[in-house]
Amino acid sequence: MSHKRMPRRKAAMAVGGVAALGAAAFLLPHASASQDAGQDGRTPGGTGTGTGTARTLRATDAPGLDARLRKLLGDAFAGSYYDSGRQQLVVNVVSGDDNVIVQAKKAGAVVRQVANSAAELRSATRTLRTRAAIPGTSWAVDPRTDKILVTADSTVTGAAWDRLRSAVRGLGPGMATLKKSAGTFKTFASGGDAIFSQAQGGSVRCSLGFNVTAADGSPAFLTAGHCGVAAEKWSDTQTGEPIATVDRATFPGEGDFSLVKYDDPGTPAPSEVDAGDGRTVPINGAAEATVGQAVFRMGSTTGLHDGRVTGLDATVNFQSETDPGGVDTVTGLIQTDVCAEPGDSGGPLFTQDGGALGLTSGGSGDCTGGGETFFQPVTTALRATGATLGGGAGGAGGGEDDQAGAGDQSGSGSDSGSDSGSGDEAGAVDDGSSALTGTR
Repeated sequence: MSHKRMPRRKAAMAVGGVAALGAAAFLLPHASASQDAGQDGRTPGGTGTGTGTARTLRATDAPGLDARLRKLLGDAFAGSYYDSGRQQLVVNVVSGDDNVIVQAKKAGAVVRQVANSAAELRSATRTLRTRAAIPGTSWAVDPRTDKILVTADSTVTGAAWDRLRSAVRGLGPGMATLKKSAGTFKTFASGGDAIFSQAQGGSVRCSLGFNVTAADGSPAFLTAGHCGVAAEKWSDTQTGEPIATVDRATFPGEGDFSLVKYDDPGTPAPSEVDAGDGRTVPINGAAEATVGQAVFRMGSTTGLHDGRVTGLDATVNFQSETDPGGVDTVTGLIQTDVCAEPGDSGGPLFTQDGGALGLTSGGSGDCTGGGETFFQPVTTALRATGATLGGGAGGAGGGEDDQAGAGDQSGSGSDSGSDSGSGDEAGAVDDGSSALTGTR
């Protein structure tokens, strides 16, 4: 896989000899139209106002419109999501100035009125953090239903389940939905490209996320924080000498990301993702995820898989690996229905047209039965580390000019939200960009 560190003798081959994705090179095997909105523009949990002057747009353009609407609507803004079937942004509003709502429609969004404000939903998530930080649980605001979706994995039973159910009921009617997941929430490190290390408990394998340039100009890469916490030195072969050292790792807490610097400052570090079978996706910038957006994930265990973003700013409570009775809570994650398995941790989440979205953190299930998977937003990791996308001092295929500063890589995404994970969201969706073939 060519987005990892490569010896200099291979760098020219990687840049000039690997087939890049063409717009018509690969076709998506299946597509599922969004079933969130009916023909009259009405959606679950709210009162539709019709499509009005809503315009069609690509998923990559949705965060920009979302940012405009946040400023325009102010306190009336109550979240948004991307309707991939209609290629429109749906924005939720609570009671407010009718003139402002008209302006929002003129800006190009589908506007619908809902009961719960963004502030009320954020307050409810803080209550859950206080009362229900139970290993095996997660929650995120679902803009499709205007509620908080709370998920419990298969380990949440007995008194823990009763506690969680009581906390959800305590939020009041119409505020949250509680569902069970068949799998177990866990980080996906197992004992994009495989990276290896030796830790106290044995060998560890994760996946490289995206090559970056560190703040000091040296070549580096991003991967999961729990990988960086587990081991300091990393190799690109299972029995090889270390080629990179962890510079910073965050896990648990406000994120799950590591910045790992290559030991050789002349290491070429191409800004691309290997999609398998000789295909590469050039990474041209960091992007914010949008609920409803079609995405791809690459990992060293399971390869290329696709799905949709189902939530933003998600909180996940993992069972602590160091404290049998403890919990590792991670906040600010992207939630998806893309599958993943141990060893995929740290691998890249990206769009068909080369937008870097996230780093694989953890989740439940596997690539046979499916499940929920959570990702660290790349924009947050770049801001925290001061890194920029692209190769370092010796890099081949570095980032674009707009990657000059980490602060420039943080757009405004749509409000946090989560889909129910139901079967009607299965399948890859072509949002108008170059095509990849993914498997679920």
